[in-house]
Amino acid sequence: MKKDVLITISGIHMMDDEDSDVEMIVRGDYYYKNGKHYILYDEVVEGLEGTIRNVIKVSPTGMDIIKRGAANTHMQFEKDKKNLSCYVTPMGDLMVGVQASRIQIDEQPDSLTVDMEYTLDINHQHLSDCSIRLDVQSCAPVN
Repeated sequence: MKKDVLITISGIHMMDDEDSDVEMIVRGDYYYKNGKHYILYDEVVEGLEGTIRNVIKVSPTGMDIIKRGAANTHMQFEKDKKNLSCYVTPMGDLMVGVQASRIQIDEQPDSLTVDMEYTLDINHQHLSDCSIRLDVQSCAPVN
């Protein structure tokens, strides 16, 4: 896969019988090192000053999401294992728990797709059941 990529992150959060759809499309960088895929991109969040630098690390056993900047966290997604992390935001800190029930990784020469289902807890309270798709595609460089 090329260094320049188009990243699409889409998902559904199911809370109290209501679904909330999320989708973000952004350009980023990709590299492969020591058997792991690394996807890097900057995120601007409405209501927060500055940007958040995101690093997504995909390995054969799961996925890590590392955020640095206006918000900070390191979330680990591993099948059938609950992982806790502190999510630091300007509005305060949250204890985030994630437990993946399904992780499916599809590697192709010019793309990487990760489909995942997981539960999300905030401050030790179940918040939602989630499904997410990370789709990374090689793209042509901008002239």
